[in-house]
Amino acid sequence: VQLQASGGGLVQPGGSLRLSCAASGRILTNYLVRWFRQTPGKEREFVAAINRGGGSTDYADSVKGRFTASRDANARNTAHLQMNNLKPEDTAVYYCVVDRMIWGARRSVPDDHAAWGQGTLVTVSS
Repeated sequence: VQLQASGGGLVQPGGSLRLSCAASGRILTNYLVRWFRQTPGKEREFVAAINRGGGSTDYADSVKGRFTASRDANARNTAHLQMNNLKPEDTAVYYCVVDRMIWGARRSVPDDHAAWGQGTLVTVSS
C-alpha cells in the first residue's frame, strides 16, 4: 500500500488542521488506520486509530477531545485526522500507518508489514 499524507502546516495555538491519508490503488476499509507523530529526539508516539469499519476510534490521552480520526465518506481510500485546539506540544511530524493489525494491538509499534505515509509536518506556534 502506498500512502500519501497531506494537510500539515503552520498554525497558531488554538487553531485547527485536518490531515489526510490517501492510499493508491487500495481501499482503506480493509485496514486499520493509525496516526503516529514524532519530534526530534523523541520516540514515535501513538496518536489515534480508527478500526476497519470506522465505528471505533482510540486516542492518546494527550489529544483526546481535540483530535478526531475518521474515514472519508466518499473516498474509500482516504482517512483523516481532524486536529482542533492545537497546542505547541502538538508540533511534530505526523504519519499515517495502515496495516492489518488487530484492534486490540492498535497502540503497538507497527511491524514491518505496515505501510507508512511520508509524514507531514505540523507546527503550532504563535
